[in-house]
Amino acid sequence: MPIASIRRALAGTVLTLATLAASAHSYKLGAIDIDHPNARPTVAGQSVGGGFMTLVNKGAADRLLSATTAVAASVQIHSMTMDGNVMKMRQLDALELPAGQTVELKPGAWHLMLVGLKAPLKAGDTFPMTLKFEKAGGVVVTVNVEQPEPAKAQPQHEHQHEHDHEHMH
Repeated sequence: MPIASIRRALAGTVLTLATLAASAHSYKLGAIDIDHPNARPTVAGQSVGGGFMTLVNKGAADRLLSATTAVAASVQIHSMTMDGNVMKMRQLDALELPAGQTVELKPGAWHLMLVGLKAPLKAGDTFPMTLKFEKAGGVVVTVNVEQPEPAKAQPQHEHQHEHDHEHMH
């Protein structure tokens, strides 16, 4: 096989591996694996958005204390529950990550609320977000703005936040 062909094949393999690594989209901070940080697109005038990911704690109990990003004025940690037909959302001081457990931040459950968006989040965009854990410390992750998959799409709900201002999620 000529050297040029070997170089092309090797370059193709390296590009394929780089693409696979990028699509894996996960981070490790000590004993915590952070998988698939993502947000949904928003529309013009929408001042809030949601941040989602899976946190796998392979070590001692820890807590997610905060998150920050330049795309929003603030990031709040929220829980969401249904009480009959009423969706209740509550801001948390921290998110518990029990030892050896997986915690999913997803629509209709725990999530990061991006408050005071500075511009709409557009599908295909990415933005950095800093996560701060009580024991593991801090890490910057890249959040992918993605359309939800049709099978996993959640209906849009209007809900009242504890601070008495309505917004769409």
